[in-house]
Amino acid sequence: MVDASIVSSFFELTPSQQGQIQQLYELYAFHNARVNVISRKDMDNFYVHHVLHGLALGHYHKFHAGEEIIDIGTGGGFPGIPLAILFPETQFVLCDSIGKKIQVVQAISDALGLKNTEAIQSRTETLNRKFDAATARAVAPARSLFTWMKGQFKGKPRMYLLKGGDLDSEAQDLMQLAPQSPLRIEKLSEMYPEMEFFEMKKLMMLG
Repeated sequence: MVDASIVSSFFELTPSQQGQIQQLYELYAFHNARVNVISRKDMDNFYVHHVLHGLALGHYHKFHAGEEIIDIGTGGGFPGIPLAILFPETQFVLCDSIGKKIQVVQAISDALGLKNTEAIQSRTETLNRKFDAATARAVAPARSLFTWMKGQFKGKPRMYLLKGGDLDSEAQDLMQLAPQSPLRIEKLSEMYPEMEFFEMKKLMMLG
C-alpha cells in the first residue's frame, strides 16, 4: 500500500498537516467499513487515488485566507477534506445530498480537528448562500455544475473541476455559459508522470 509519505513528497506540509494526512487512512478505513464512501478495492490506493488526486489542484491554484469554497457532491469528502488540510485558512463547505456520506465527512473532520470545514446535506442548487469558488471531482458534467451554481458566486464564476478523459465538449459548454471567464485545462500526468493513475486525469479551471 502507498502510504502518506507520497503526499509529503509533493507538498511542503507542517508537522500538524502531516499528522492529519497520516490519520486519513485509518479514519476512512474505519468509516468505510460501515458506510461505503470509497470503493473498498480502492483502499490500497487511497493516498494516490483520493488524497493526492484531491490535492493536485493545489499545484495550480492557491486558495486565499478567508475565502469560502463549496465542494459540490463531496461524497466522502474529496477533494474538500484534503484541500482543507492544505489550506487551513480557507473555509470549505462540503456539500452532498446523501446524509450517510455527510455524517462520515463530519465525523472525519471532527476527528482531524479541522476548524475550516462545514458539512451540509443539501443539493447545491437549493443552497441560499454565496461562495468565492467551487470544486468538484467526477460529480457531473461541467454544464450541470455551472448551472447548479447559478447566482451563488460572490463575484465572477470560479470553478476547479477534477475530471478525466476528453473534455473538449465540456470546455465548449463552459465557454458558452461564461464567455467572459478564462478557461484552462491542465493534464495532471505532467505533474505526476510516473503514476499511471494520472494518465488521463485533468483539472479544468474556470475563472
